[in-house]
Amino acid sequence: MALERYTKEHEYIRVEGDIGTVGITKHAAEHLGDVVFAELPAVGRHVTQGAGAAVVESVKAASDVFAPASGEVIETNGAIVDTPALVNEDPEGRGWFFRIRLKDKSELDSLMDAAAYAKDAKGSG
Repeated sequence: MALERYTKEHEYIRVEGDIGTVGITKHAAEHLGDVVFAELPAVGRHVTQGAGAAVVESVKAASDVFAPASGEVIETNGAIVDTPALVNEDPEGRGWFFRIRLKDKSELDSLMDAAAYAKDAKGSG
């Protein structure tokens, strides 16, 4: 079963083994509005926990997508480049951004579980 963790910036990471799938939460997608563009990191790039790794643009704003954990990008979701609306339609499913091979799984300990995230997201409007 996958382990899911969340950041205060509204990213999620779904971890299976040492691979993490990263995207933005439903809460973030709803607040962004209609997504019109996604810029993904290059495969092979090393990302650092908390640093910008991708960009998502909506009709309202452009936002960085921060890496919830450090690791090497092993795959990106080209479907959201071709069809950015997938991010709105299924942000925590088909609208994922990239996958990383985790460098240090202990970094996940600093992230929120689903219950803590739901409480935090509710408080952030």
